[in-house]
Amino acid sequence: MKVVIIGAGSVGRTIARELASSRHDVTIIDKEPAAMRVASVADAEWELGDACEIGTLEEAGVGGADVVVATTGDDKANLVVSLLSKTEFGVERVIARVNNPKNEWLFDDAWGVDVAVSTPRIMTTLVEDAVADGELVAVLRFQRSGASLMEATLPEDAPIVGAVVSEVLLPPSITLVAIVRDGMPFPADPDLTIDAGDQVILLCAETDDGDLALVEELVSSIQDEDGTEESTD
Repeated sequence: MKVVIIGAGSVGRTIARELASSRHDVTIIDKEPAAMRVASVADAEWELGDACEIGTLEEAGVGGADVVVATTGDDKANLVVSLLSKTEFGVERVIARVNNPKNEWLFDDAWGVDVAVSTPRIMTTLVEDAVADGELVAVLRFQRSGASLMEATLPEDAPIVGAVVSEVLLPPSITLVAIVRDGMPFPADPDLTIDAGDQVILLCAETDDGDLALVEELVSSIQDEDGTEESTD
């Protein structure tokens, strides 16, 4: 696979090093001479130039790339590179780094971005995942389809605890795809019984808040409006 990485900072070099070690054909582009730390990824090709210019992209062989990864610390540059890669060179897969979460809405197919990666968003997700039992957490959004991968860790009194997967009634736009139990993933087979502490993995198409609210009721603690647990008598 041929991959062109824009930005020779720590993020770009780390990605390049991992891909090159897996024997992918990697090219790194940066406009700053000081960033040309060729020895840090000796197996990659290095190109000094402004990736926002078509000529630089041509020289780096973007036209033959399977994937372009825009990793600079400048959101404007990442968007321009993404758009040029998609519209001028027809790159099949364009991945772009989002530095400022306020700019996330721009990183879509209108700008040639297939996958947007926001480090602050990822960190937020990890924090939510660590502390939020019984709450849906968005783990990943698929840029092309608009679908999302969501997860929730089930408290002991979640309504679906004790049920088998086939008994869990979900909106058509949401599918239970897997269950992680004691660190081991299991396919969501129809006869698999759901236990307290399970991490349920859901694939959600672009859906309305009502569908998500219904799912949240299934994975959350059973509580009355005052926040106290309902009696089971």
